[in-house]
Amino acid sequence: MIPSDHFVRFYNEVFKFLDGQGGLRAYYDEISRHQELHCLDLFKSKGLKGVYEYYLKIYKEENCQGRLELNGHELILGMDRCPSLSKVLDNDASPSPKYCLHCPGWTMDLYRKAGLFQIYDLMELDKPHCCEWIYDDLATAKAKYKALAAQIPQDQDASSRLLVSDERIKQP
Repeated sequence: MIPSDHFVRFYNEVFKFLDGQGGLRAYYDEISRHQELHCLDLFKSKGLKGVYEYYLKIYKEENCQGRLELNGHELILGMDRCPSLSKVLDNDASPSPKYCLHCPGWTMDLYRKAGLFQIYDLMELDKPHCCEWIYDDLATAKAKYKALAAQIPQDQDASSRLLVSDERIKQP
């Protein structure tokens, strides 16, 4: 078995290659389809609680430094130090400019199929931190998106920093 620090470096090179070939989106879609086998029933049947249960295991297995907060109709996944990107940055090869897109890349479609609404703040693509909010109610997701977009500095494009699982979240 390949050690995790080697795996993420390999993954990084795969992302660069696929992006150069125009195939990165298709790759994320395929990963999402496979993740359905592990997560979709749990997310559909238990909603946010199911997502929370799934990420409790992931945070432990992957040694994530962050927080998981389940507050009624809102789940916050805050990544203070992403172990994956941290390993990529501790490397002599340059990180894929789209490395951080792998998480929302496979989760957005999965959440949409589960009837959940995701807002993913990438923050900085070269820093190992991000945050996502997941809701089971569209109106609450819209309100959060509006609040987050208002906090983004004028020199940044909110639509490139805040990714959403459902474009209706961006609509007034």
